[in-house]
Amino acid sequence: MLLLGGAIHEAGTIKARKSDRHATSDWMDMEKERGISVTSSVMQFEHGGRTLNLLDTPGHQDFSEDPYRVLTAVDSALMVLDNAKGVEQQTEKLMEVCRMREIPILTFINKLDRDGLPPLDLLEDIEETLGIETAPLSWPIGMGRRFRGTYSLAGNELHLYAKKRSEQERLDVTDLSDPKLDDVLGEDVADQLRFDVELVREAGNDFDLEKYRAGQQTPVFFGSALHGFGVEELLDTFVEIAPPPRPRPTTGRAVSPDEDDFSGLVFKIQANMDERHRDRVAFLRVCSGRFEQGMTLRHQRTGQETRTGRAMTFMAEEREGAEVAWPGDIIGLHNHGTIKIGDSFTAEDTSLVPAGEALHFTGVPSFAPEHFRKVHIDDPFRAKHLGKGLTQLSEEGAIQVFRPMHGAPTSAPAGSRRRTRRRATPCSRTSKTSSRRTSSPTRRARWPTSRATTGAWSAPSRTGRS
Repeated sequence: MLLLGGAIHEAGTIKARKSDRHATSDWMDMEKERGISVTSSVMQFEHGGRTLNLLDTPGHQDFSEDPYRVLTAVDSALMVLDNAKGVEQQTEKLMEVCRMREIPILTFINKLDRDGLPPLDLLEDIEETLGIETAPLSWPIGMGRRFRGTYSLAGNELHLYAKKRSEQERLDVTDLSDPKLDDVLGEDVADQLRFDVELVREAGNDFDLEKYRAGQQTPVFFGSALHGFGVEELLDTFVEIAPPPRPRPTTGRAVSPDEDDFSGLVFKIQANMDERHRDRVAFLRVCSGRFEQGMTLRHQRTGQETRTGRAMTFMAEEREGAEVAWPGDIIGLHNHGTIKIGDSFTAEDTSLVPAGEALHFTGVPSFAPEHFRKVHIDDPFRAKHLGKGLTQLSEEGAIQVFRPMHGAPTSAPAGSRRRTRRRATPCSRTSKTSSRRTSSPTRRARWPTSRATTGAWSAPSRTGRS
């Protein structure tokens, strides 16, 4: 998508060889090493005269909380499925959140240049597993070594596949009876395509814009993203049917993107994007009004004013100054430990809420930890560095840190909602030190509650096991 939008000049893969280029959105060393996305990244590009803000989220089960928060900042979602695997477990969980928020979803079934499940089985899997109606807008011609391209059901176009984008072709055809199909594909392949398309049109669903925008129907495209095939057709359709920025709920009322006064929601915090400065950046979704570089914002939770002389836009870990931003754009604010996930910002003088009241956007989830580990550091003189690393991860929302009431903090219990593999544990993502860091399971965690009248503690009300 970035390649077609002109934002990059060479596409990469998620699991690349050492000599190959990695995906632009996977910028962390761990992401390149393990071949998975660990943290969400933001990239802005243009296509078809529209500006798109692409938020790439981890699909791996170890890192499930970040995508849930990102879904509070988006207006549409793109679901990418492997044609050999179909709907996976993590996709089901994210679909539940999309359904609750009525987020429109486009589906791209990927890797058609490899053998996989039949297209009709994939559509059935989506409908039965995710409970959403499918409306295919393209149809594959063959699969694996026999993959010849796709047929556009909406535009009566034949898209011929080639590994090189420069050799891929588009041919206009009048309909399925056009003799061009026999000339280009061969009689047997053309007849099979006619049969498949007629079957889909008879038994399938027609595309309905209202159902799509209500999150009840998903348009489906087929292709091979590695070779850029089918992606341009997807993008062309997306900029035409995707909804514009939508109103955002607050504790008082919904804020419309058409309102003149600026407002924004912080949905993510990322530390150490620039290792030279050990910085922390708050990702803010513009909800209404217009943002201008240098304007003074009011931090609604604290009531303090914040200067934005160094606000930025993103291309994964790369960034540049944000001169102007509109509803739907994502900008970054430098954070010195005062901004938290879920915070709201408005213009200095705002009419969005009455004087003396605060504006708080809702919908950013907060999860109670279910799995606990105690992080140790062998050198007690480096305990401060361990504390900083754990604090940064806590601010990012990746873990929750519990401090001992007594004793030196050479170890600290940390909790997360998902069980995290060892190589992705907090001690492997904290700042680099020369000391050895280890983690061990915490056998039992108790959740006491206080009694406001006596100040005493009640019996443990909740138990979590590692």
